[in-house]
Amino acid sequence: MSNYFTQAGSFLVSTIIGLYITIVVIRFLFQWVRADFHNPISQFVVKATNPLLIPMRRFIPGLFGLDMSALVLAYLLQVLELFLLFFISETQAPILLIFWSAIGQLITLFLYVFLIAILVQAVASWISPGNYNPMLALVNQLTEPVLRPARKMLPPFSGLDLSPLLVIIVINLLIMLVPVLFSS
Repeated sequence: MSNYFTQAGSFLVSTIIGLYITIVVIRFLFQWVRADFHNPISQFVVKATNPLLIPMRRFIPGLFGLDMSALVLAYLLQVLELFLLFFISETQAPILLIFWSAIGQLITLFLYVFLIAILVQAVASWISPGNYNPMLALVNQLTEPVLRPARKMLPPFSGLDLSPLLVIIVINLLIMLVPVLFSS
């Protein structure tokens, strides 16, 4: 029975904190790509993250026009999640390992956000090309900075844009590399 509570607690911590970290990371990325903040989805992201980010901005300045408080918040929440998961499972881990692993997990999350955005964009281009959707507009704005260099390296071939495939391969290779770099 205690195994059930350990699994349930771990699931809840990972889900709740993980979803919020993802929203904070998305806010950071939207700012990085200069996404349309009048979009209803952007407005949701801003309203969901403002309660924690506004107080942090008093102490953490921006850098190169980016909201570094969002990055710091995502990192601190990732560290909190790892601490809670180790606490729930009654496992001891070196504190430095938790802080180091949090960096690797955040990098992986950034990569997954781009991977999922590219996949959503590709599927949407097959299902309903040319239709406007607020979510797809943000996805296009988010993926453009990573797809643009790939389009220069791999121009359209017979009318097919294969640059998303190239970027997906590179992102998957990076996702495989992160645990090698950030493991104990």
